[in-house]
Amino acid sequence: MGSRVRINIAAAALAAIALRPSTVCAQTAPDAAGMVVSKHGVVISSSSIASDVGASILRRGGNAVDAAVGTAFALAVTYPGAGNIGGGGFMVVRLKNGKATTIDYRERAPLGSTPTMYLDASGKINRALTATGYLAPGVPGTVRGLALAHRKFGRLPWREVVMPAAQLASKGFPLDSGLAQSLNREVEQAMKPYAASVAAYAKSGGGQWQPGDTILLADLGRTLTAIATTGADAFYTGWIADSVAADMQRNGGLITKADLAAYRARERAPIRGSYRGYDIVTMPPPSSGGVAMVEMLNVLSHFDLRQQGRWSPETLHLMIEAMRRAYVDRARYLGDPDFVKMPLSRLTSAKYASTLAAHIDRAKATSSVDLGKDIVTSTSVAAEGDETTQFSIVDGDGNAVSNTFTLEGGYGSHVVVRGAGFLLNNEMGDFNKKPGETNVQGDIGTRANLIAPGKRMVSSLTPTLVSKNR
Repeated sequence: MGSRVRINIAAAALAAIALRPSTVCAQTAPDAAGMVVSKHGVVISSSSIASDVGASILRRGGNAVDAAVGTAFALAVTYPGAGNIGGGGFMVVRLKNGKATTIDYRERAPLGSTPTMYLDASGKINRALTATGYLAPGVPGTVRGLALAHRKFGRLPWREVVMPAAQLASKGFPLDSGLAQSLNREVEQAMKPYAASVAAYAKSGGGQWQPGDTILLADLGRTLTAIATTGADAFYTGWIADSVAADMQRNGGLITKADLAAYRARERAPIRGSYRGYDIVTMPPPSSGGVAMVEMLNVLSHFDLRQQGRWSPETLHLMIEAMRRAYVDRARYLGDPDFVKMPLSRLTSAKYASTLAAHIDRAKATSSVDLGKDIVTSTSVAAEGDETTQFSIVDGDGNAVSNTFTLEGGYGSHVVVRGAGFLLNNEMGDFNKKPGETNVQGDIGTRANLIAPGKRMVSSLTPTLVSKNR
Protein backbone atom coordinates (compact mmCIF):
# COMPACT_ATOMS: atom_id res chain seq x y z
CA MET A 1 0.00 0.00 0.00
CA GLY A 2 3.01 2.28 -0.06
CA SER A 3 2.98 2.77 -3.83
CA ARG A 4 1.40 5.84 -5.32
CA VAL A 5 -1.72 5.82 -7.46
CA ARG A 6 -1.82 8.38 -10.23
CA ILE A 7 -5.27 9.06 -11.64
CA ASN A 8 -5.72 11.17 -14.74
CA ILE A 9 -8.65 13.42 -13.91
CA ALA A 10 -9.89 13.58 -17.50
CA ALA A 11 -9.88 9.80 -17.82
CA ALA A 12 -11.60 9.44 -14.47
CA ALA A 13 -14.29 11.85 -15.58
CA LEU A 14 -14.83 9.81 -18.72
CA ALA A 15 -15.02 6.62 -16.67
CA ALA A 16 -17.57 7.97 -14.19
CA ILE A 17 -19.16 11.34 -13.56
CA ALA A 18 -19.50 12.24 -9.87
CA LEU A 19 -22.64 14.12 -8.88
CA ARG A 20 -21.20 15.64 -5.70
CA PRO A 21 -17.70 16.53 -4.42
CA SER A 22 -15.39 13.58 -3.92
CA THR A 23 -13.49 12.44 -0.88
CA VAL A 24 -9.87 11.60 -1.60
CA CYS A 25 -8.00 9.28 0.71
CA ALA A 26 -4.89 10.53 2.54
CA GLN A 27 -2.02 12.69 1.28
CA THR A 28 -3.41 13.92 -2.01
CA ALA A 29 -2.50 16.84 -4.20
CA PRO A 30 -2.94 17.70 -7.88
CA ASP A 31 0.28 17.88 -9.87
CA ALA A 32 1.15 19.85 -12.99
CA ALA A 33 -0.14 17.10 -15.29
CA GLY A 34 -3.65 17.33 -13.86
CA MET A 35 -3.20 14.24 -11.71
CA VAL A 36 -4.29 13.50 -8.17
CA VAL A 37 -1.58 11.57 -6.33
CA SER A 38 -2.47 9.36 -3.37
CA LYS A 39 -0.67 6.68 -1.38
CA HIS A 40 -3.86 4.80 -0.57
CA GLY A 41 -6.33 5.42 -3.38
CA VAL A 42 -9.26 7.54 -4.41
CA VAL A 43 -13.00 7.23 -3.73
CA ILE A 44 -15.48 9.35 -5.68
CA SER A 45 -19.21 9.17 -4.95
CA SER A 46 -22.33 11.31 -4.73
CA SER A 47 -22.07 11.56 -0.92
CA SER A 48 -19.04 12.85 0.94
CA ILE A 49 -20.06 10.76 3.97
CA ALA A 50 -20.21 7.58 1.89
CA SER A 51 -16.91 8.46 0.23
CA ASP A 52 -15.37 8.83 3.69
CA VAL A 53 -16.53 5.29 4.52
CA GLY A 54 -14.82 3.93 1.41
CA ALA A 55 -11.68 5.95 2.07
CA SER A 56 -11.47 4.69 5.66
CA ILE A 57 -11.68 1.10 4.41
CA LEU A 58 -8.74 1.74 2.08
CA ARG A 59 -6.75 3.20 4.98
CA ARG A 60 -7.43 0.05 7.03
CA GLY A 61 -5.88 -2.13 4.33
CA GLY A 62 -8.97 -2.91 2.28
CA ASN A 63 -8.80 -3.05 -1.48
CA ALA A 64 -10.96 -1.30 -4.09
CA VAL A 65 -13.71 -3.93 -3.88
CA ASP A 66 -13.85 -3.72 -0.07
CA ALA A 67 -14.17 0.04 -0.38
CA ALA A 68 -16.83 -0.34 -3.07
CA VAL A 69 -18.96 -2.56 -0.84
CA GLY A 70 -18.64 -0.14 2.07
CA THR A 71 -19.37 2.88 -0.10
CA ALA A 72 -22.41 1.24 -1.68
CA PHE A 73 -23.99 0.29 1.63
CA ALA A 74 -23.27 3.78 3.00
CA LEU A 75 -24.97 5.35 -0.03
CA ALA A 76 -28.08 3.31 0.82
CA VAL A 77 -28.17 5.41 4.02
CA THR A 78 -26.91 8.84 2.97
CA TYR A 79 -28.18 9.06 -0.62
CA PRO A 80 -31.64 7.47 -0.48
CA GLY A 81 -32.81 8.84 -3.81
CA ALA A 82 -30.57 6.37 -5.66
CA GLY A 83 -28.22 4.58 -3.26
CA ASN A 84 -29.91 1.42 -2.19
CA ILE A 85 -30.25 -2.13 -0.95
CA GLY A 86 -33.72 -2.38 -2.47
CA GLY A 87 -32.65 -1.88 -6.07
CA GLY A 88 -29.86 -3.14 -8.29
CA GLY A 89 -27.02 -2.24 -10.59
CA PHE A 90 -23.72 -3.20 -12.15
CA MET A 91 -20.07 -3.28 -11.10
CA VAL A 92 -16.98 -3.34 -13.32
CA VAL A 93 -13.78 -4.57 -11.64
CA ARG A 94 -10.28 -4.23 -13.12
CA LEU A 95 -7.50 -5.91 -11.18
CA LYS A 96 -3.94 -4.61 -10.98
CA ASN A 97 -2.80 -7.31 -13.42
CA GLY A 98 -5.17 -5.95 -16.09
CA LYS A 99 -7.76 -8.72 -15.82
CA ALA A 100 -11.31 -7.46 -15.69
CA THR A 101 -14.77 -8.78 -14.93
CA THR A 102 -18.25 -7.50 -14.17
CA ILE A 103 -20.93 -8.21 -11.58
CA ASP A 104 -24.53 -8.08 -12.80
CA TYR A 105 -26.93 -7.48 -9.92
CA ARG A 106 -29.78 -6.05 -11.96
CA GLU A 107 -33.27 -6.62 -10.58
CA ARG A 108 -35.42 -9.46 -11.91
CA ALA A 109 -39.12 -9.67 -12.70
CA PRO A 110 -41.09 -11.50 -9.99
CA LEU A 111 -42.17 -15.01 -10.89
CA GLY A 112 -45.79 -13.84 -11.00
CA SER A 113 -45.11 -11.28 -13.77
CA THR A 114 -46.82 -11.30 -17.17
CA PRO A 115 -46.00 -9.49 -20.46
CA THR A 116 -49.11 -7.30 -20.33
CA MET A 117 -49.37 -6.68 -16.59
CA TYR A 118 -49.13 -2.89 -16.99
CA LEU A 119 -51.85 -2.47 -19.62
CA ASP A 120 -55.30 -1.18 -18.74
CA ALA A 121 -58.60 -2.59 -20.01
CA SER A 122 -58.27 -0.58 -23.24
CA GLY A 123 -54.77 -1.92 -23.93
CA LYS A 124 -52.97 1.33 -23.03
CA ILE A 125 -49.95 1.40 -20.72
CA ASN A 126 -50.87 2.45 -17.18
CA ARG A 127 -47.69 4.30 -16.25
CA ALA A 128 -48.84 4.88 -12.69
CA LEU A 129 -48.32 1.18 -11.96
CA THR A 130 -44.59 1.39 -12.70
CA ALA A 131 -44.08 4.88 -11.28
CA THR A 132 -44.91 4.11 -7.66
CA GLY A 133 -46.40 1.49 -5.37
CA TYR A 134 -46.15 -2.24 -4.84
CA LEU A 135 -46.40 -3.49 -8.44
CA ALA A 136 -43.48 -1.33 -9.55
CA PRO A 137 -40.49 -3.15 -7.92
CA GLY A 138 -38.37 -5.87 -9.43
CA VAL A 139 -36.65 -8.37 -7.13
CA PRO A 140 -33.72 -6.43 -5.58
CA GLY A 141 -30.19 -7.49 -6.47
CA THR A 142 -27.86 -5.07 -4.68
CA VAL A 143 -27.09 -7.12 -1.58
CA ARG A 144 -26.38 -10.32 -3.55
CA GLY A 145 -24.26 -8.37 -6.03
CA LEU A 146 -22.10 -6.72 -3.39
CA ALA A 147 -21.72 -10.05 -1.59
CA LEU A 148 -20.59 -11.77 -4.81
CA ALA A 149 -18.01 -9.06 -5.52
CA HIS A 150 -16.71 -9.24 -1.96
CA ARG A 151 -16.55 -13.04 -1.94
CA LYS A 152 -14.47 -13.08 -5.12
CA PHE A 153 -12.21 -10.09 -4.59
CA GLY A 154 -12.55 -8.63 -1.08
CA ARG A 155 -9.73 -8.62 1.45
CA LEU A 156 -11.31 -7.46 4.71
CA PRO A 157 -14.07 -9.36 6.56
CA TRP A 158 -17.60 -8.72 5.29
CA ARG A 159 -18.78 -7.42 8.66
CA GLU A 160 -16.01 -4.84 8.73
CA VAL A 161 -17.03 -3.29 5.40
CA VAL A 162 -20.81 -3.32 5.99
CA MET A 163 -21.04 -2.20 9.62
CA PRO A 164 -20.05 1.44 8.99
CA ALA A 165 -23.28 1.87 7.00
CA ALA A 166 -25.30 0.20 9.74
CA GLN A 167 -23.82 2.58 12.29
CA LEU A 168 -24.56 5.59 10.08
CA ALA A 169 -28.20 4.59 9.96
CA SER A 170 -28.49 3.72 13.65
CA LYS A 171 -26.56 6.66 15.08
CA GLY A 172 -27.66 9.16 12.47
CA PHE A 173 -25.90 11.59 10.16
CA PRO A 174 -26.28 15.33 9.44
CA LEU A 175 -28.38 16.41 6.48
CA ASP A 176 -27.02 18.83 3.93
CA SER A 177 -29.37 21.35 2.35
CA GLY A 178 -29.99 19.30 -0.78
CA LEU A 179 -31.03 16.14 1.06
CA ALA A 180 -33.11 18.10 3.60
CA GLN A 181 -35.09 19.74 0.80
CA SER A 182 -35.42 16.47 -1.10
CA LEU A 183 -36.76 14.58 1.92
CA ASN A 184 -39.25 17.33 2.74
CA ARG A 185 -40.57 17.17 -0.80
CA GLU A 186 -40.73 13.37 -0.78
CA VAL A 187 -42.56 13.10 2.53
CA GLU A 188 -45.10 15.74 1.52
CA GLN A 189 -45.70 14.36 -1.96
CA ALA A 190 -44.67 10.97 -3.41
CA MET A 191 -44.24 9.14 -0.08
CA LYS A 192 -47.45 10.50 1.43
CA PRO A 193 -49.65 7.48 0.53
CA TYR A 194 -47.25 5.06 2.23
CA ALA A 195 -47.27 5.13 6.03
CA ALA A 196 -44.02 3.19 6.45
CA SER A 197 -42.20 5.59 4.10
CA VAL A 198 -43.41 8.64 5.99
CA ALA A 199 -42.52 7.02 9.31
CA ALA A 200 -39.00 6.32 8.07
CA TYR A 201 -38.19 9.69 6.52
CA ALA A 202 -40.41 12.36 8.11
CA LYS A 203 -38.88 14.52 10.82
CA SER A 204 -39.62 13.16 14.27
CA GLY A 205 -42.04 15.45 16.06
CA GLY A 206 -43.19 17.08 12.83
CA GLY A 207 -41.97 20.07 10.89
CA GLN A 208 -39.51 20.22 8.03
CA TRP A 209 -35.95 18.97 7.89
CA GLN A 210 -33.31 21.70 8.05
CA PRO A 211 -29.67 21.57 6.94
CA GLY A 212 -27.59 20.27 9.82
CA ASP A 213 -30.42 18.23 11.35
CA THR A 214 -29.47 14.65 12.27
CA ILE A 215 -31.61 11.92 10.75
CA LEU A 216 -31.86 8.51 12.43
CA LEU A 217 -32.93 5.48 10.39
CA ALA A 218 -33.40 2.84 13.07
CA ASP A 219 -35.14 0.16 10.99
CA LEU A 220 -32.59 0.51 8.17
CA GLY A 221 -29.82 0.28 10.76
CA ARG A 222 -31.29 -2.98 12.06
CA THR A 223 -31.50 -4.36 8.53
CA LEU A 224 -27.92 -3.41 7.70
CA THR A 225 -26.69 -4.86 11.00
CA ALA A 226 -28.35 -8.17 10.14
CA ILE A 227 -26.72 -8.16 6.70
CA ALA A 228 -23.34 -7.29 8.23
CA THR A 229 -23.47 -10.02 10.89
CA THR A 230 -25.13 -12.89 9.02
CA GLY A 231 -24.46 -12.11 5.36
CA ALA A 232 -26.64 -11.62 2.28
CA ASP A 233 -28.91 -14.52 3.21
CA ALA A 234 -30.41 -12.30 5.92
CA PHE A 235 -31.89 -10.23 3.11
CA TYR A 236 -32.96 -13.04 0.80
CA THR A 237 -34.09 -15.83 3.10
CA GLY A 238 -34.26 -14.39 6.65
CA TRP A 239 -36.54 -11.99 8.49
CA ILE A 240 -35.89 -9.22 5.97
CA ALA A 241 -37.27 -11.43 3.20
CA ASP A 242 -40.25 -12.18 5.43
CA SER A 243 -40.85 -8.45 5.83
CA VAL A 244 -40.74 -7.80 2.08
CA ALA A 245 -43.07 -10.69 1.28
CA ALA A 246 -45.54 -9.70 3.99
CA ASP A 247 -45.60 -6.08 2.79
CA MET A 248 -46.17 -7.24 -0.77
CA GLN A 249 -49.01 -9.55 0.21
CA ARG A 250 -50.73 -6.84 2.26
CA ASN A 251 -50.59 -4.36 -0.61
CA GLY A 252 -51.12 -6.38 -3.78
CA GLY A 253 -47.46 -6.66 -4.81
CA LEU A 254 -45.87 -9.65 -6.55
CA ILE A 255 -42.51 -10.25 -4.86
CA THR A 256 -42.57 -13.41 -2.72
CA LYS A 257 -40.10 -15.23 -0.50
CA ALA A 258 -39.55 -17.63 -3.39
CA ASP A 259 -38.56 -14.70 -5.63
CA LEU A 260 -36.04 -13.46 -3.09
CA ALA A 261 -34.59 -16.90 -2.36
CA ALA A 262 -34.12 -17.57 -6.08
CA TYR A 263 -32.25 -14.33 -6.81
CA ARG A 264 -28.62 -14.72 -7.90
CA ALA A 265 -26.12 -12.09 -9.03
CA ARG A 266 -24.10 -13.03 -12.10
CA GLU A 267 -20.47 -12.55 -13.03
CA ARG A 268 -20.23 -11.73 -16.73
CA ALA A 269 -17.42 -11.11 -19.22
CA PRO A 270 -17.02 -7.37 -19.86
CA ILE A 271 -17.50 -5.52 -23.12
CA ARG A 272 -14.13 -4.22 -24.28
CA GLY A 273 -13.32 -1.47 -26.71
CA SER A 274 -10.74 1.17 -27.52
CA TYR A 275 -10.80 4.77 -28.62
CA ARG A 276 -7.77 6.75 -29.79
CA GLY A 277 -5.32 4.89 -27.57
CA TYR A 278 -7.58 4.44 -24.54
CA ASP A 279 -8.69 0.97 -23.46
CA ILE A 280 -12.31 0.67 -22.36
CA VAL A 281 -13.77 -1.97 -20.06
CA THR A 282 -17.51 -1.69 -19.63
CA MET A 283 -20.70 -3.52 -18.76
CA PRO A 284 -22.38 -6.14 -20.98
CA PRO A 285 -26.13 -6.82 -21.18
CA PRO A 286 -28.52 -6.61 -19.51
CA SER A 287 -26.84 -3.21 -19.40
CA SER A 288 -27.23 -1.70 -22.84
CA GLY A 289 -24.82 1.11 -22.08
CA GLY A 290 -21.54 -0.69 -22.69
CA VAL A 291 -22.53 -2.08 -26.07
CA ALA A 292 -24.01 1.25 -27.15
CA MET A 293 -21.00 3.26 -25.98
CA VAL A 294 -18.46 1.07 -27.76
CA GLU A 295 -20.60 1.13 -30.91
CA MET A 296 -20.80 4.93 -30.74
CA LEU A 297 -17.06 5.36 -30.19
CA ASN A 298 -16.25 2.97 -33.01
CA VAL A 299 -18.39 5.08 -35.34
CA LEU A 300 -16.81 8.34 -34.14
CA SER A 301 -13.31 6.97 -34.65
CA HIS A 302 -13.90 7.46 -38.38
CA PHE A 303 -14.09 11.25 -37.96
CA ASP A 304 -11.55 13.87 -36.84
CA LEU A 305 -13.51 15.44 -34.01
CA ARG A 306 -10.47 17.25 -32.62
CA GLN A 307 -10.10 19.21 -35.83
CA GLN A 308 -13.81 20.10 -35.81
CA GLY A 309 -13.72 21.29 -32.19
CA ARG A 310 -15.52 19.81 -29.17
CA TRP A 311 -18.61 22.02 -29.29
CA SER A 312 -18.78 22.69 -33.00
CA PRO A 313 -22.03 21.94 -34.83
CA GLU A 314 -20.15 19.38 -36.91
CA THR A 315 -18.92 17.46 -33.85
CA LEU A 316 -22.30 17.53 -32.15
CA HIS A 317 -24.00 16.36 -35.35
CA LEU A 318 -21.65 13.36 -35.65
CA MET A 319 -22.08 12.45 -31.98
CA ILE A 320 -25.87 12.59 -32.29
CA GLU A 321 -25.81 10.47 -35.44
CA ALA A 322 -23.62 7.83 -33.74
CA MET A 323 -25.95 7.78 -30.73
CA ARG A 324 -29.02 7.57 -32.96
CA ARG A 325 -27.74 4.39 -34.61
CA ALA A 326 -26.63 2.76 -31.38
CA TYR A 327 -30.01 3.33 -29.76
CA VAL A 328 -31.84 1.79 -32.69
CA ASP A 329 -29.70 -1.32 -32.22
CA ARG A 330 -30.39 -1.20 -28.49
CA ALA A 331 -34.11 -1.36 -29.16
CA ARG A 332 -33.78 -4.09 -31.77
CA TYR A 333 -31.49 -6.51 -30.02
CA LEU A 334 -30.59 -5.99 -26.38
CA GLY A 335 -32.09 -7.82 -23.40
CA ASP A 336 -31.25 -10.25 -20.61
CA PRO A 337 -28.55 -12.63 -21.93
CA ASP A 338 -30.13 -15.47 -19.96
CA PHE A 339 -33.25 -15.07 -22.15
CA VAL A 340 -32.11 -13.49 -25.43
CA LYS A 341 -29.40 -14.18 -28.03
CA MET A 342 -27.72 -10.94 -29.14
CA PRO A 343 -25.19 -10.17 -31.92
CA LEU A 344 -22.79 -8.45 -29.49
CA SER A 345 -19.61 -9.21 -31.45
CA ARG A 346 -21.09 -7.62 -34.57
CA LEU A 347 -22.51 -4.58 -32.76
CA THR A 348 -19.16 -3.80 -31.14
CA SER A 349 -16.99 -4.57 -34.18
CA ALA A 350 -14.95 -2.05 -36.16
CA LYS A 351 -16.34 -3.45 -39.43
CA TYR A 352 -19.93 -2.79 -38.43
CA ALA A 353 -19.06 0.72 -37.22
CA SER A 354 -17.42 1.44 -40.57
CA THR A 355 -20.69 0.59 -42.33
CA LEU A 356 -22.67 2.83 -40.01
CA ALA A 357 -20.23 5.73 -40.37
CA ALA A 358 -20.34 5.52 -44.15
CA HIS A 359 -24.09 6.15 -44.14
CA ILE A 360 -23.98 9.31 -42.01
CA ASP A 361 -24.86 12.42 -43.99
CA ARG A 362 -22.53 15.10 -42.62
CA ALA A 363 -24.87 17.87 -43.81
CA LYS A 364 -28.23 16.57 -42.64
CA ALA A 365 -29.78 14.78 -39.66
CA THR A 366 -31.03 11.26 -40.18
CA SER A 367 -34.62 10.47 -39.31
CA SER A 368 -34.70 8.20 -36.27
CA VAL A 369 -38.05 6.89 -37.42
CA ASP A 370 -36.60 5.95 -40.81
CA LEU A 371 -33.61 4.24 -39.18
CA GLY A 372 -35.93 2.19 -37.01
CA LYS A 373 -38.78 1.77 -39.46
CA ASP A 374 -38.85 -1.98 -38.77
CA ILE A 375 -39.70 -1.33 -35.10
CA VAL A 376 -41.28 2.15 -34.79
CA THR A 377 -45.08 2.13 -34.72
CA SER A 378 -45.96 5.68 -33.57
CA THR A 379 -44.23 8.99 -32.85
CA SER A 380 -44.13 11.69 -30.13
CA VAL A 381 -41.27 12.93 -27.96
CA ALA A 382 -40.58 12.17 -24.26
CA ALA A 383 -38.48 13.85 -21.58
CA GLU A 384 -35.75 12.14 -19.54
CA GLY A 385 -35.07 12.04 -15.79
CA ASP A 386 -31.78 12.47 -13.95
CA GLU A 387 -31.78 9.74 -11.28
CA THR A 388 -29.21 6.98 -10.49
CA THR A 389 -25.76 7.26 -8.86
CA GLN A 390 -22.21 6.26 -9.72
CA PHE A 391 -19.05 5.76 -7.69
CA SER A 392 -15.48 5.05 -8.75
CA ILE A 393 -12.61 3.69 -6.66
CA VAL A 394 -8.92 3.01 -7.27
CA ASP A 395 -6.76 1.50 -4.54
CA GLY A 396 -3.04 1.83 -3.90
CA ASP A 397 -2.25 -1.42 -5.71
CA GLY A 398 -3.98 -0.31 -8.90
CA ASN A 399 -7.21 -2.29 -8.56
CA ALA A 400 -10.20 -0.29 -9.78
CA VAL A 401 -13.99 -0.41 -9.49
CA SER A 402 -16.67 1.46 -11.38
CA ASN A 403 -20.17 0.91 -10.00
CA THR A 404 -23.56 2.28 -11.03
CA PHE A 405 -26.68 1.42 -9.09
CA THR A 406 -30.18 2.80 -8.84
CA LEU A 407 -33.76 2.54 -7.67
CA GLU A 408 -34.80 3.71 -11.19
CA GLY A 409 -36.73 6.90 -10.40
CA GLY A 410 -35.67 9.12 -7.53
CA TYR A 411 -36.60 7.19 -4.35
CA GLY A 412 -37.73 4.32 -6.57
CA SER A 413 -41.28 3.18 -5.90
CA HIS A 414 -41.40 5.53 -2.87
CA VAL A 415 -42.29 2.44 -0.82
CA VAL A 416 -40.30 1.67 2.34
CA VAL A 417 -40.60 -1.93 3.56
CA ARG A 418 -42.41 -1.89 6.89
CA GLY A 419 -40.09 -2.80 9.76
CA ALA A 420 -37.02 -3.07 7.49
CA GLY A 421 -36.54 0.59 6.62
CA PHE A 422 -35.33 0.43 3.03
CA LEU A 423 -36.82 1.74 -0.20
CA LEU A 424 -37.88 -0.55 -3.03
CA ASN A 425 -37.12 0.17 -6.68
CA ASN A 426 -39.56 0.83 -9.53
CA GLU A 427 -37.43 -0.92 -12.17
CA MET A 428 -40.25 -2.92 -13.75
CA GLY A 429 -40.91 0.17 -15.85
CA ASP A 430 -37.67 -0.52 -17.74
CA PHE A 431 -39.24 -3.54 -19.43
CA ASN A 432 -41.06 -3.24 -22.74
CA LYS A 433 -44.59 -3.01 -21.45
CA LYS A 434 -46.72 -3.27 -24.60
CA PRO A 435 -45.66 -6.02 -27.00
CA GLY A 436 -45.33 -4.76 -30.58
CA GLU A 437 -45.60 -1.02 -29.92
CA THR A 438 -42.48 1.14 -30.31
CA ASN A 439 -42.50 4.93 -30.47
CA VAL A 440 -40.27 7.94 -29.83
CA GLN A 441 -42.13 8.70 -26.62
CA GLY A 442 -39.93 6.02 -25.05
CA ASP A 443 -42.14 2.96 -25.34
CA ILE A 444 -40.43 -0.02 -26.96
CA GLY A 445 -42.34 -3.15 -27.81
CA THR A 446 -39.62 -5.32 -29.30
CA ARG A 447 -39.36 -8.92 -28.13
CA ALA A 448 -35.89 -8.82 -26.53
CA ASN A 449 -36.98 -6.82 -23.47
CA LEU A 450 -40.58 -7.97 -22.94
CA ILE A 451 -41.57 -8.89 -19.37
CA ALA A 452 -41.04 -12.53 -18.38
CA PRO A 453 -40.85 -14.21 -14.95
CA GLY A 454 -37.30 -14.13 -13.60
CA LYS A 455 -36.00 -11.92 -16.41
CA ARG A 456 -33.72 -8.92 -15.94
CA MET A 457 -34.90 -5.70 -17.58
CA VAL A 458 -32.59 -3.83 -19.95
CA SER A 459 -30.72 -0.94 -18.36
CA SER A 460 -28.84 2.06 -19.71
CA LEU A 461 -26.42 2.09 -16.74
CA THR A 462 -22.85 2.18 -18.03
CA PRO A 463 -20.15 1.71 -15.35
CA THR A 464 -16.88 1.96 -17.24
CA LEU A 465 -13.14 1.94 -16.61
CA VAL A 466 -10.82 3.73 -19.00
CA SER A 467 -7.07 3.16 -18.97
CA LYS A 468 -4.03 3.92 -21.07
CA ASN A 469 -0.68 2.14 -21.21
CA ARG A 470 -1.65 -0.26 -18.40
